[in-house]
Amino acid sequence: MFLCMETRKGSLSHFRKHLDYINELKSVCFNRNSANISALFLLTLLILSSHLVSGKSSDEVVAVTLSDYSALQSIKQDLVDFRGVLRTWKDRNGVCSGGWVGIKCDQGQVIAIQLPWKGLGGTISSKLGNLQSLRRISLHDNLLTGPIPQSLWLLPNLRGAYLFNNRLSGSIPQSIARSPSLQNLDLSNNKLNGSIPHIFSNSSKIYRFNLSYNAFSGSIPSSFTLLPSLTFLALEHNNLSGSIPEAWSSGQLTSLTLDHNFLTGKIPTSLSKMVDLEKINLGHNHIDGIIPNELANLSKLQILDLSNNAINGSFPSFTSSNLSVLILDNNRLNGPIPDTIGNLSFLTKLSLSHNSFNGGIPKSVDNLKKLDSLNLSYNSLSGAVPSSLSKKFNSSSFVGNLQLCGYSISTQCPSSTISPSPSSPLVLPSNKNKKGRKLSTKDIILIAAGALLLVLLLLCCSLLCCLIRKKAARSKSKKGKTDISMPVTVPSGGEVVETGETGGKLVHFSGAFVFTADDLLCATAEIMGKSTYGTSYKATLEDGNMVAVKRLREKVTKAQKEFESEVSELGKIRHANVLALRAYYMGPKGEKLLVFDYMPRGSLASFLHARGPESVINWSTRLNIIVGITKGLVFLHSQENIIHGNLTSSNVLLDEQTNPAIADVGLSRLMTNAANTNVIATAGTLGYRAPELSKLKKSNTKTDVYSLGVIMLEMLTGKSPSEATDGLDLPQWVASIVKEEWTNEVFDLELMGDPANVGGDELLSTLKLAMHCVDPSPEERPEAKQVLEKLEEIKPEVGQTSDDAAVEVAGVASKSE
Repeated sequence: MFLCMETRKGSLSHFRKHLDYINELKSVCFNRNSANISALFLLTLLILSSHLVSGKSSDEVVAVTLSDYSALQSIKQDLVDFRGVLRTWKDRNGVCSGGWVGIKCDQGQVIAIQLPWKGLGGTISSKLGNLQSLRRISLHDNLLTGPIPQSLWLLPNLRGAYLFNNRLSGSIPQSIARSPSLQNLDLSNNKLNGSIPHIFSNSSKIYRFNLSYNAFSGSIPSSFTLLPSLTFLALEHNNLSGSIPEAWSSGQLTSLTLDHNFLTGKIPTSLSKMVDLEKINLGHNHIDGIIPNELANLSKLQILDLSNNAINGSFPSFTSSNLSVLILDNNRLNGPIPDTIGNLSFLTKLSLSHNSFNGGIPKSVDNLKKLDSLNLSYNSLSGAVPSSLSKKFNSSSFVGNLQLCGYSISTQCPSSTISPSPSSPLVLPSNKNKKGRKLSTKDIILIAAGALLLVLLLLCCSLLCCLIRKKAARSKSKKGKTDISMPVTVPSGGEVVETGETGGKLVHFSGAFVFTADDLLCATAEIMGKSTYGTSYKATLEDGNMVAVKRLREKVTKAQKEFESEVSELGKIRHANVLALRAYYMGPKGEKLLVFDYMPRGSLASFLHARGPESVINWSTRLNIIVGITKGLVFLHSQENIIHGNLTSSNVLLDEQTNPAIADVGLSRLMTNAANTNVIATAGTLGYRAPELSKLKKSNTKTDVYSLGVIMLEMLTGKSPSEATDGLDLPQWVASIVKEEWTNEVFDLELMGDPANVGGDELLSTLKLAMHCVDPSPEERPEAKQVLEKLEEIKPEVGQTSDDAAVEVAGVASKSE
């Protein structure tokens, strides 16, 4: 009977075959009784009719068009497939059936190419323009070089182009303005140059535009101010000049980042019309004028960074209750800090250093319960620092205010000092002279004040003499010396070598720098920590900029020629999650200094373990840090072929937004074998060393992954790996708790205590992944790339920092299709 009921699948073109098959079924079943024959015949007709109505079977796949197939072959030919990812690109029939990795089709036409993080080199073929139905191209985080083909921008259906984190060069043609469907463009972190083309507002649907970390020059097109759908504009770290466009109209812009350029002029008042703005970063430019009062009224504003400009005027009266980060360092602002600062209840970071603010620190700052970063240094503030602030923040938050006291043992206030406020002058108590007393209290205070003024006068004189001598020495230096009054840009991938007055040599790598060898040696230094490699300092240069300097220990580094060869290679490494080496200095007596970007939030270890009880780190922040560290490690292993060998939470540094950067990368290449052996031993005492290193004595990718797993456990548990629990190291302790089925006891109480910070199954999935990383057997551990892929499965949005998925989370998914 099953033979009689067998049916064939097909389409309308197979109608004749179906009729023949029906006749065959009738003949096969001829000897059956008439009732069965009728039922069988009716069933067959029903099956046939369903095929005729559908027009094709459910599992039939339309073959890709010949034009698209040819275009894909050309694209593959121009790519360099280092890992063999494109080995599935063979049979034409497999293109639209899921056989070709990274390809999606609709009705036989290619609509998406998605090949991020595949290690692809080569160039992007101009034949890409033949894929007329292409909606999305995602080739980010590869090794692509050469220009972006102009044909890409002429595709009528292109909605998203994600080519960031490559090595693409050349310019963007004006034809991009004729891309009618383009919504999301991210070309950040490449080597693109030229001017930024205008986008026509009357036809554009673009809502995310990111060209940051390139070499674009010229002015910012005024057309950006008129784009009705634009929500995200990122042009930071370029060579843009001119003023910020004026005519901003009401729109949907939520993020505007134009920092680290050469912009001039004033902050446009019209920006206040962009009522949805949540982030504004105009730092590290040459902007002057005042901060418009209208800007302070943006109710949704969360982050405002105007640092390192020439802005003057008084402190703006911010009314936004959502403001969490306010950075105004290195400007020319003056006047008192208003008492209304205490109304910004969500403020977590307040940085006002290197300005001319005066008066006292408002007592209302005490109301900022979420404030965990404060920098009021190098102003003209006076009076006593509120005791609550001096206990919560160290002296670096207040230094450089000569009339400020009470923030350290060496700056204790006189018992009669009253902390002034902006609305009331400093009042000193006075007593009338009493008969029989030689000196009144008032006389003693006046004498002490006079003595203090005399000491300050002598100090100023000595500083003035030093400055005069330094200026005279500079005037005698050779004429070709760099003028440090203006920022100097090192060509990408290039090096600038400068010999200092003391005979040492300073070598700068790609990036902006504004210091000479003599500036570096004369900088104010503060010790941040010591390690087997050497001592780390926070160095404040004469112009107020800060860098991190590592002074390498003597007799542990390689010989000069080999050292310079290795350090030059390390200076070329650039990734958002790897601390950039900006310069190195070799002194006449053999001393060696490495200069890095300064990370204001310090190490992950101190961020996690040395905070006050009022500072809470939620799960989202912790997971983002884990993902950032993993991305940095993937980059080092896959693209730089570097084994870190000493990955600990102390070697992970955090920027202002708690984005992580891996430090001490490649330092083992600069050291002798004996020094590196000591480093591995030190890592073992701290609890990060993989067990096999006790025998191998040489790190590899799997030992780095073990250290990553320990850091993940550290973030999940809140426990320091250097402190054994019940006689067990951290991985052993976690394993013992999980074995007893008390898994919830593993997690930090902060994560378990606040349901809003718990990601449901995310904690358990991350714990499982961490335990996989610290497996005692190296063969069982995943590679860093696999760890990243798993993290992105646990919470996809953390891995899509620049993709349209992040925009969809923000509530604008409807625009993507």
